[in-house]
Amino acid sequence: MNWATLLDELRARRCAIGAFNAILIEHAEAVVAGAERSGLPVVLQISQNAVRYHGSLAPFAVACLRLAETASVPVLVHLDHVEDEELIREGLDLGITSVMFDAAALPYAENVARTNAVVERCHAAGCRVEAELGEIGGKDGAHAPGVRTDPDEAAEFVAATGVDSLAVAVGSSHAMADRSAVLDEELIAALAHRVPVPLVLHGSSGVPDEGLRGAVASGIVKVNIGTRLNQVLTEAVRSTLGTHAALTDPRRYLAPGRDAVRDEVARLLTLLAR
Repeated sequence: MNWATLLDELRARRCAIGAFNAILIEHAEAVVAGAERSGLPVVLQISQNAVRYHGSLAPFAVACLRLAETASVPVLVHLDHVEDEELIREGLDLGITSVMFDAAALPYAENVARTNAVVERCHAAGCRVEAELGEIGGKDGAHAPGVRTDPDEAAEFVAATGVDSLAVAVGSSHAMADRSAVLDEELIAALAHRVPVPLVLHGSSGVPDEGLRGAVASGIVKVNIGTRLNQVLTEAVRSTLGTHAALTDPRRYLAPGRDAVRDEVARLLTLLAR
């Protein structure tokens, strides 16, 4: 599948694709199964934090790429929130074709320069690049709820860097435990009007369904979700272990968690595609 064409089509139709972060192989299997259940394409994401958890990129990335290759629907394996440029090089060597380079915490000029260098390297390898402008809070002490992405600055940033998509700060926050975030839909619409590439919403787990629908209607094209999947998996595992206190076989308690994530992925993909 031509992912650039797909995102452009979704942008024109005011629909979006779900992008789900995987930490465990059960996450990855559930994301693909949920996409297959919904009959919709999906982005399967591996963050730099997930790589740190596993100790290296290759084993988990290769498993995700294999799941993508054998899926009955299009699955794009994407590196998410990568600050380490060496990790991007490793991903390119493995055949990764989509990365999110995160230099948003740097001063604007340095963010532009480093992102542009990454874009040149990735484009030469046939890899698309997402970047971020306007730091999105909620991780590593970066919580700044008042931060918003300026539409004019966003348009300048895209022109200067050549990125293929842009994550914007419009009111969401990473790792929220409840779905109470209120998005600035007027700002999303202004960004969509000024910025010539698809817009990405990070921190979407904290946004209620109606907020997600409003964001997509206003111009968001890719919706990143991670924490919500962890909540669903953990709730199912906790329920299973609570019912079967003597259970020790991880297959018996992880399977219900994987199934619950599959169902939530299918539900969210369908919601975003409406």
